[in-house]
Amino acid sequence: MHRLRSALTTLGIVFGVASVIAMLAIGEGASREAQAAIARLGSTNLIVETIEPLKERADTGNQEEVHRYGLTYKDAEAIHDTIADVEVVVPIRELDQEARYRRRKVAVRIVGSTPWYTDTVSLRMLRGRFLSSIDLHQQQNVCVIDERLVAGLFGFEDPVGKDLQMHGSCYRIVGVAGAVSSPIGRNGEANGAAVLSTSGASAAGNVYMPLTTAKSRFSEMDFALSGGRESAKRVELHKITVKVRSMDDVLPMRDVLDTLLKRLHEKSDYRIVVPLELLRQARRTQFIFSIVLGSIAAISLLVGGIGIMNIMLATVSERTREIGIRRALGARKRDIVVQFLSETLLLTFVGGLLGIGVGLVIPLLVTQFGNMPTIITSTSLILAFGISAAVGITFGLYPAYRAANMDPIESLRHE
Repeated sequence: MHRLRSALTTLGIVFGVASVIAMLAIGEGASREAQAAIARLGSTNLIVETIEPLKERADTGNQEEVHRYGLTYKDAEAIHDTIADVEVVVPIRELDQEARYRRRKVAVRIVGSTPWYTDTVSLRMLRGRFLSSIDLHQQQNVCVIDERLVAGLFGFEDPVGKDLQMHGSCYRIVGVAGAVSSPIGRNGEANGAAVLSTSGASAAGNVYMPLTTAKSRFSEMDFALSGGRESAKRVELHKITVKVRSMDDVLPMRDVLDTLLKRLHEKSDYRIVVPLELLRQARRTQFIFSIVLGSIAAISLLVGGIGIMNIMLATVSERTREIGIRRALGARKRDIVVQFLSETLLLTFVGGLLGIGVGLVIPLLVTQFGNMPTIITSTSLILAFGISAAVGITFGLYPAYRAANMDPIESLRHE
């Protein structure tokens, strides 16, 4: 008899269930992306990164200063030769340069490393090959670019075999690799909730070249002019990735590396990042994040439940005479409870099913138009529908109980 009122009543449950599913899907998608990026760094890896130490400059009157800090090639050799449980040691230099191909030019991040770089990073080769030992020993002018740089610089051309111009030299492209993202910034800062690209915010992609080539072709000095004083920074290596044999050796290895590097460095110009710890932290953050998002969305279900109880109380008042007639004809209290509770549950279940349908569509729209990853889990569907059922039972009991406890005689007199 009151179709519009019933439809409006179920809307609160529909939007509540849909918001719970959508919020959990968005949170799960963001968390999975961060966890996947951390996992690509390797659960058995330790990443030692160069950081600029706090400098206490004395006014010496010198117009030119050279600050030396960070990881060195001797550090990589010491780690490889001293620590027995280390399986692979990969030194890395990172440089920001401009790459040219014909008339097109883009900013790139050069990653100078070794052929066994792929042993520590999940790098997919799409075309061609990766760097070889011959390239490293003979300082060959060869490079591997990632797929983002292909799209930004070469368009639909096949880049393998083409020459890429950087810093006045040409480098033959021997392969194309998949894009790699990392949650670790260049200054060693890690974030388990956000994913930052290794190529930087302004770089179009990564260019991988032999470490010996990067060392001979590009200067280790970085000059800057501030307040009329010219200063220079010298950094040999920006990262050293250390791979151990098993996950059980990761945390003890961090203390061993820290002890070794403290002997080689007079100042705190490095940071040890453990992807395994970041992965565990990201999972804890995702769990808390899901609880918060689910709780916020569940508030709308609570509001919908209050709306259902309000409507059912009004229904009980409207049908007081009907309740009195049923009681006079022999209906028991529990028959009245079942009557009104079943109506409440029917409204709730219909709203829950419609909410699940809407909740499945919203994440797809977010992924399609918002370019955000979303993951719908069966747990979120069961949780949302379970909460809606609990809301229906909870907020339907009081109106049903009130209807069952009406005095039959007073009910029959009701106009």
